[in-house]
Amino acid sequence: MEAYKQEFIEFMVDNKVLKFGDFTLKSGRKSPFFMNAGGYVTGSQLRKLGEYYAKAIHDNYGDDFDVLFGPAYKGIPLAVVTAIAYSDLYGKEVRYCSDRKEEKDHGADKGSFLGSSLKDGDRVIMIEDVTTSGKSMEETVPKVRGAANVEIVGLIVSLNRQEVGKSGDKVALDEVKELYGFNTAAIVSMDDVVECLYNKEVKGQVVIDDTLKAAIDAYYEQYGVK
Repeated sequence: MEAYKQEFIEFMVDNKVLKFGDFTLKSGRKSPFFMNAGGYVTGSQLRKLGEYYAKAIHDNYGDDFDVLFGPAYKGIPLAVVTAIAYSDLYGKEVRYCSDRKEEKDHGADKGSFLGSSLKDGDRVIMIEDVTTSGKSMEETVPKVRGAANVEIVGLIVSLNRQEVGKSGDKVALDEVKELYGFNTAAIVSMDDVVECLYNKEVKGQVVIDDTLKAAIDAYYEQYGVK
């Protein structure tokens, strides 16, 4: 596993963004783990988060893209901090763009988008925190493709939960890829998380012990891809 992936997993745990216990997800599923990117709130946290996203994009998609598109609301800061990190790490200026939940009908920046406008020929990378059902893509992909003649290069999320999506036989990221025809990737997967944390100490504490590992295995027995 690449060093930045291991660092990112420990970063999520340290900042209590990735938690383990008993959680009820929006889908109604009972899960032994939960990730909430809304837990990144300080300047140093957001700076590091942007760097991890930038490294993952660079590894998965290279540098041939023009725009980072972050769906409102959580995708807005993700697109901004990653655009900054891309400039710092790779010397490449990329624009950020996000959609508005409500169209603005006045002022110089009126319309359906924040940040840069989308232009014909733009190569776009979508950026999100986590994709469980792909619902946000249902709303935003038509907006992006309807705004200009753009190419969506791919989607990047921070964590691939690796559980079945709406189809019942593919993980959500694979469903998105099949439905919309662009690649999908994550900074890390839950397989990476377990590999990094199972029976290993992080700052003197074992995060995933045998009991928690059994709960995670049972969760995937029920909700993983068969």
